[in-house]
Amino acid sequence: MEAAGIVSENRYPVKTGHRDYLSYSALSLFQSCPLRYYFRYIAGLQERTVSASLVFGSAMHRAVQHHFEQLLAGGPPPDLDTLLTVYQDAWRARDLQAVRFDNGTTLDSLGRLADRLLRTFQRSDFAHPQGHILAIEEEFRDRLIPGGPDLLARVDLVIDTEDALVVSDFKTARTQWSWGQVHESATQLLLYSELVKPLANGKPLRLEFAVLTKTKVPALTIHPVEVDDHQVERMKRLFERVWRAIQAGHFYPSPSHLNCPTCPFREPCRAWKG
Repeated sequence: MEAAGIVSENRYPVKTGHRDYLSYSALSLFQSCPLRYYFRYIAGLQERTVSASLVFGSAMHRAVQHHFEQLLAGGPPPDLDTLLTVYQDAWRARDLQAVRFDNGTTLDSLGRLADRLLRTFQRSDFAHPQGHILAIEEEFRDRLIPGGPDLLARVDLVIDTEDALVVSDFKTARTQWSWGQVHESATQLLLYSELVKPLANGKPLRLEFAVLTKTKVPALTIHPVEVDDHQVERMKRLFERVWRAIQAGHFYPSPSHLNCPTCPFREPCRAWKG
């Protein structure tokens, strides 16, 4: 196969698919497995399957995005049927043959879950923000490190309130987030805050995760993230070093009992000879 040929000949065509920017998801992927980053972003291999949980999260994001877009346009909040239609349209855009359903989940069971979660979302304070909506699923891009690549960020929601600029990232999760999960995920919002800062016009930034749990009784919980200049600088240094490693072609497997079983690049990884 062509994929096996790429890796077995030990060629690393860094200019193939070369990009002058790095997204947070790409940064995280390189940290978890540099070889998987190579297969996806450098070699351009197609992922044969995608987890249903990822498609579900994306479809929920699209429904929540539609809700805030209607508010930004000056209209009333869309009703539940409208949000469910947006959710279902996101699924219809997918090739269901490539979706991997795990743990007994089905398209119907996920649809019922979406109904419960969207009802919870509509009742939450998060769905009815106080302030002026500035951005919804907006792309921000700028250079954080002199001589380095741009950081490309897709920010879920930015709201201008009387006392702060609120940057929110929406997540769906199996269970309530712990403090550790918030702390581990905070790096994403801390990097994003550097790009959004020019919109603040001197106001303080308030960062938060809005986590909607897929529990029997769903809940939407707001988790604040403290703006920490030391951590921001630390993430900039990490961002810079990951980019240097990518440019130098430092791609290698990072075996993990959590990630390997569901990795879409298991076959080319097995063919990789180092």
